[in-house]
Amino acid sequence: MSYTRNLLIREPKSSKNKRKETEQLQNVISLRINDDEKKSLEKLTKTTSKSITEIMREAIDLWKSRQRKLCM
Repeated sequence: MSYTRNLLIREPKSSKNKRKETEQLQNVISLRINDDEKKSLEKLTKTTSKSITEIMREAIDLWKSRQRKLCM
């Protein structure tokens, strides 16, 4: 079974739902978290209307951008 990830165009929030292209996703990562971390993720999904997958991808992107700033 193949999954796709929809990439969003970097534009103002009003048009952020426009999809640029579709990329095939084949990698799956399993992660163990404690109860408090799970509750935090569930709360985020409700308040942001995003999936846990979307939240985790954003967290990875944020971490990468911070690492780049530290290396410069």
